[in-house]
Amino acid sequence: MSDFPSPDELFARPFFFVGIGGSGMLPLAQILKGRGCKVAGSDRSFDQGRTPEKFAALEKQGFELHPQDGSGIVSSDQIVVASAAIEDSVPEIKQANDLDCLRLTRAELNSILFNTSGAGLAVAGTSGKSTVTGMLGWILEATGRAPTVMNGAVMKNFVSPERPFASSVVGSQSLYVSEVDESDGSIALYKPAVGILLNVSLDHKSMEELRQLFGDYLSRSRISVLNADDPEALALLPHAKEVITFGIDQEKAQIGIEPGSIAEGPVRQAAMVVDRHDGSQHALRLNMPGRHNLSNALAAIAGAAAAGVPVAESVQALAGFDGLARRFDIVGTTHAAITVIDDFGHNPEKCAATLKTLKSHDGRVLAFFQPHGYGPLRQMGAELAETFIDVMGADDRVIFSDPVYFGGTVDRSEGSERIVKLIAEGGARAEHVPSRKDVEDRLVSLARPGDRIVIMGARDDTLSEFALRIFQRLS
Repeated sequence: MSDFPSPDELFARPFFFVGIGGSGMLPLAQILKGRGCKVAGSDRSFDQGRTPEKFAALEKQGFELHPQDGSGIVSSDQIVVASAAIEDSVPEIKQANDLDCLRLTRAELNSILFNTSGAGLAVAGTSGKSTVTGMLGWILEATGRAPTVMNGAVMKNFVSPERPFASSVVGSQSLYVSEVDESDGSIALYKPAVGILLNVSLDHKSMEELRQLFGDYLSRSRISVLNADDPEALALLPHAKEVITFGIDQEKAQIGIEPGSIAEGPVRQAAMVVDRHDGSQHALRLNMPGRHNLSNALAAIAGAAAAGVPVAESVQALAGFDGLARRFDIVGTTHAAITVIDDFGHNPEKCAATLKTLKSHDGRVLAFFQPHGYGPLRQMGAELAETFIDVMGADDRVIFSDPVYFGGTVDRSEGSERIVKLIAEGGARAEHVPSRKDVEDRLVSLARPGDRIVIMGARDDTLSEFALRIFQRLS
């Protein structure tokens, strides 16, 4: 890449995003637009009329939207941002190749923005990245540090009528907060001033590969922030140059919780945060339930401490954190006390965290799970089945639809039926209902007073509309 343009030259050129509405693409497009770049894009969902309000908001913000037929790519000067996995047969890619346009993956572009900022704060780990990125971004914003934030989820604190899909914040270039992804190996591109590691568990890669990737990540970080409660994360401590540890149970964690101080409710919680650097204690109020979110809050507090924010200020800021869209997002509760929750749970660990939070309070759980692809289902289907078997009670039940599929050449021979069979063999109640319309009817017919209905899945924005429709029907 010796002939690769400098960042100044790069950002002077027009950008074209293939799949501009995607959760990883949209925040980057917004950051570039906020920095004065010319940004256009296309999206299959736009062509198919899915989530029209999202694309209407983008057009209102000045993004040029084109059909996904290659017509938006007209000059060799354009930089084309597309998924690394995209096929050359896609019209935009064919056109970009014909014009010899510079192509960047989402991760390459994000890493350039990250590495050329004053200080990059990275959030890594198998689960919790988006929540911690949102929390850390909000702490820095609330304490007057004007960060730029790149997230894969909409952060409710930053939503406005002009920016209903606020998965990014365009602040100064001195602080850049971003989640970084191990699933495609792109975590290797980042050189963090602060590198946070939340947890290490099976998702897209083998444990051996993950240990290597996360170990290298810590060795590149100026300051590492490590979850002392996670044995796999803690085992990577020797790779860190300088470290701040956090943890709920681990008594030696530098940012921890006073034993016996946790008060949990169905939608919020409180605890006493201990800064073991100086022994000070700080009363935390968090408008999110679940032990995993308490751990996420400690990660954000420790990450902010590594960037120079006093623990007291971070704790105070988190009392005003409103959470993320699709992260244990309560759609509403009906007169019959049926609560509908929209959640991004899509791997065993995320699903377990959501289900355990629900099971810590009374009421039957009706879970709907839409797998986010045939490949992931093959990779982690057995662990996913195990999660539902372990956490769900005798009265609870889970419904699987067919995996999400928007076209392409993926092997679709093995679907949800296998997982449903495994769950049923393990003694939990599961059923396969292929189509979403039939799932909706089934959930509405099953629901009874006091139930919690949770809609889980990733890579499909229409799941939020689906959750809202179920709530409206039950209301």
